[in-house]
Amino acid sequence: MTADEAVALSLVPDLPRVGLTERLYAGDPALVEAASRRRREAGAVRRRAAAQGIGVVAWNDARFPAALLATSDMPPALWYRGALDAFAAPAVAIVGSRAASAVALEIAARLAADLAARGIVVVSGLARGVDSAAHRGALRAGRTIAVLGSGVDRVYPSEHARLADEIVREGLVVSEYPPGTPPLAFHFPMRNRLISGLSRAVVVVEASERSGSLITAACALEQGREVMAVPGNVLSGRNRGAHALIRDGAKIVECADDIVDDLGWAAAPAAPAATASTDSPVTGSGDPLLQLMRAGEAYDLDGLARSAGVAAARLLPRLLELELQGLVQRIEGGRFMRPMRTC
Repeated sequence: MTADEAVALSLVPDLPRVGLTERLYAGDPALVEAASRRRREAGAVRRRAAAQGIGVVAWNDARFPAALLATSDMPPALWYRGALDAFAAPAVAIVGSRAASAVALEIAARLAADLAARGIVVVSGLARGVDSAAHRGALRAGRTIAVLGSGVDRVYPSEHARLADEIVREGLVVSEYPPGTPPLAFHFPMRNRLISGLSRAVVVVEASERSGSLITAACALEQGREVMAVPGNVLSGRNRGAHALIRDGAKIVECADDIVDDLGWAAAPAAPAATASTDSPVTGSGDPLLQLMRAGEAYDLDGLARSAGVAAARLLPRLLELELQGLVQRIEGGRFMRPMRTC
């Protein structure tokens, strides 16, 4: 499937997401046919979007976020405003109540700022409450990614348009929906899988029993991501959803160190290979995963997972760390390659 066909697929309003990743890799004829019917439309939409400063990256483009390649229902393309290199850094999602308490807003902002200061990108959904607090906190010290349930030119809620502009200057605003798509209700549960899919962990800050944040947490579990939660006041009832997650085994978070330590990021995760700790299990040519890869040959994620005998969702974080250290390169088609040694 070509990049143009992938972009054309993103215009199909009722495109089934279940098992979409496997169908894309296999070049499903039904998907190719659906794309071919919209190729001309896709070109026009792409040109109009570019005039507005909106880009698009196809799933088989090397710039597409590798974290989504290990999910079962990745989108065929992502529309974006901002700099795509934000995808290259390790990421943690912070989500929670839209009607959050003042304490929850402060916690979300502080966690996000502390994570961003460590070089970690904070992912959230630009919603009212915890989401916007997390974005603002991250912008104090680093970068953040906002995932929308509408086109990137249709910011919802509208009062967050200025915040979205600030995020674009320091990070990314992204959506699987093409420009002009309105914020329809059923889009938001769909976008939650992208929030979790882009992240190594999802941290829930204040969530009721019916909170949409629990959908994001459920997506994280299905994708093999860590789920963490901030405990709160047991008398108010505002945080029963997060407490239920903790009872089910979610890690308790009181500060950013709890997140970083649990993920094994003892040092700044974005540090270059020359300064990486020699104790890191993914540093150096002696890494078992590197030994499976011949220099100069391209490998897809599923093939590497089978060779390594581990699940793709568990293997991907190691590949991302190796990529940050310059020991692995990501190339077109969602594949990975060990660079050839140079003299």
